[in-house]
Amino acid sequence: MALFVFNSASKMVSSPFVILHCILICVTLHCNNLAEAKMNPRPNIVLILTDDLDVSIGGMIPLVKTKKLIGDAGITFTNTFVASPLCCPSRASILTGKYPHNHHVVNNTLEGNCSSTAWQKTQEPETFPAFLQKHGIYQTFFAGKYLNEYGNKKAGGVEHVPPGWDHWFALERNSKYYNYTLSVNGRAQRHGQNYSEDYLTDVLANISIDFLENKSNRRPFFMMVSTPAPHSPWTAAPQYESNFPNIKAPRDPNFNVHGKDKHWLIRQAKTPMTNSSVEFLDNAYRKRWRTLLSVDDLVEKVVRKLEVRGELSNTYVIFTSDNGYHTGQFSLPMDKRQLYEFDIRVPLLVRGPNIKPNQTSPLLIANMDLGPTILDIAGYSVNETQMDGMSFLPTMTGKGNSSTWRSDVLVEYEGEGSNISDPACPLLGPGVSECFPDCVCEDSYNNTYACVRTVAQAANLQYCEFDDNEVFVEVYNLTADPFQLSNIAKSIDQEVLEKMNHRLMMLQSCSGQSCRTPGVYDSQFRFDPRLMFSSLVSHRNKRRQTLK
Repeated sequence: MALFVFNSASKMVSSPFVILHCILICVTLHCNNLAEAKMNPRPNIVLILTDDLDVSIGGMIPLVKTKKLIGDAGITFTNTFVASPLCCPSRASILTGKYPHNHHVVNNTLEGNCSSTAWQKTQEPETFPAFLQKHGIYQTFFAGKYLNEYGNKKAGGVEHVPPGWDHWFALERNSKYYNYTLSVNGRAQRHGQNYSEDYLTDVLANISIDFLENKSNRRPFFMMVSTPAPHSPWTAAPQYESNFPNIKAPRDPNFNVHGKDKHWLIRQAKTPMTNSSVEFLDNAYRKRWRTLLSVDDLVEKVVRKLEVRGELSNTYVIFTSDNGYHTGQFSLPMDKRQLYEFDIRVPLLVRGPNIKPNQTSPLLIANMDLGPTILDIAGYSVNETQMDGMSFLPTMTGKGNSSTWRSDVLVEYEGEGSNISDPACPLLGPGVSECFPDCVCEDSYNNTYACVRTVAQAANLQYCEFDDNEVFVEVYNLTADPFQLSNIAKSIDQEVLEKMNHRLMMLQSCSGQSCRTPGVYDSQFRFDPRLMFSSLVSHRNKRRQTLK
C-alpha cells in the first residue's frame, strides 16, 4: 500500500522518507500501547443487554443457562433499577453513566433526543465506550439494538458510527427479529426472513463468535451485545415456537386489580380486564419466554467460546436489561413506562476475575452505574468523567464497604401523549397514548414523574411526584407492601414526606459527585427546610428548555 503526501503545488507524490517516517510513528504508537497493556494486564469485558426483560414477573425463569453460567458462577444483584423505564432514555443512561436530566434523552423519538444530532454532538463523545477507545488500550465491539432512532436519515442514517466503536454491527431503529437492516461499520446490510441467515438473536451470536475468533489477542476487549428479545413482536426461533404451552402471566396480588389510590392513568384501567385482554397478555407472556430461549443460547455460545479460547477466567461477563415490563398488573395490559417495581427493576448478573461464585447482593444499583463500573474494571476512575453513577466493582470483588454506598437512586420519566383524541376512544380526550382496543391507555402527557427509590437498613421505600395539576404523590413501603397495593402518601409521617421531597429535588438537580450524596435514611443526611421553597416544576421546565 502506497503512502502519499501533497507537495506545495498540490500534486500527490510518493516519498520513501515519508513512508519510513510514518511507519516508525505507527510502530512506536502501537508498541507503546502494547507495552502499556503488557505492564498493566487488563481484563476483558462482555456486556449482554436484553430489551424489556423484567425480573419481577418471572422474566429470568426461562434463562436457565444464563443463570448457571453467569449468576451461579458469580454474583446476582437483587436491587437493580433503571434511571428511566423506557428503552432509549435507559440505554442513554447506561452509555453515559448519567441520569436523564443530564443526558437529556426523554423518550424514544428524535424530538425526545433519542439518537438525535444533538445527542450525537453532546453525549456520544462522553460515553464510556468513547472513553475506552480514546485511551487506545481496549478494542471495542458492538452488535444489536443501539438506540430506538438509530439509523434515522434525519440524524445521519446507518452511515453514522458513534465514537467508541472499532467494530460496529447496529440495528436500524427498534427491535425486530426478521426483515431488518444492520449498519456494518457504517454500511447497510439488509436481512430477510430466512431463519438460518436472518434471525437476529442468532445473527448477533454468530457475529460475536466471529469477533472473538478474529480479534487481536494482544489487546483486551470490550464487547457489547444487545439483543432484540424479549421485546415485541416476540418472534421465536422455529425450534422454540411451541415451548411453554401452558404458561400464563403470574397472578400476583397486583394482577388484574384496580389501582384505586394511584395516579389517574392507572385508575382509568378497566377492572376486571376483559377475557380477550387476559388471553392476549397471557399469549404475549408465553411468546416473550420463547424469544428468551435464543438469548440463553447466545449466552452459552459466548461463554463457551471464551472458555475454549482460555479467556473466560480473565473476562467479566455482565447480563442485564434496559427496563422491566408488566402484563396485567393493576389491570394494565402490557408495556413498561410506569413507576412500579415491575417496570423499573431489572436483572443484573456478573461473573469475572476475583468474583466468588453463588453470591447474592442486596446493594442498591442503578443502570447508570454500569459505565463507571466498566471503566473501573478497565483501570480508569469515574472521577475522570462527568458520570453520575458509581462503580460497584469493589462490592463484587469483596473489597467494598456497603456502609459507604448510597442509599437511594432517582427514577425519571417524561410522559407522551397525542394532541388529538383517539377516534376509537373519544371519551379519553387528547393527551393519551399507547391505548389498547378496550381504551386502556398506558401513557399520557402528565404521566411525567420522578421518584426516589430508597434501599437502606432502616427503609425500603419509594417516593414519587407527578408533574401534573394535582402534583400527585405516591409513596410505598416495599417491606410491608412488596406489590405496591397501598399508596401511603396520606398516612405517612409529614416530616418523612418533606425530607423525601427535599431529597427528590436535590437528585433532580444533581450532576456527577452530587448525585452520590447521602440519602434520607443515611446517617450523614442533612435536611435544610429552606430548600423546600425551590420549585420542582421550574426545574423540569428548565430541563425541557435544554432540549429545544
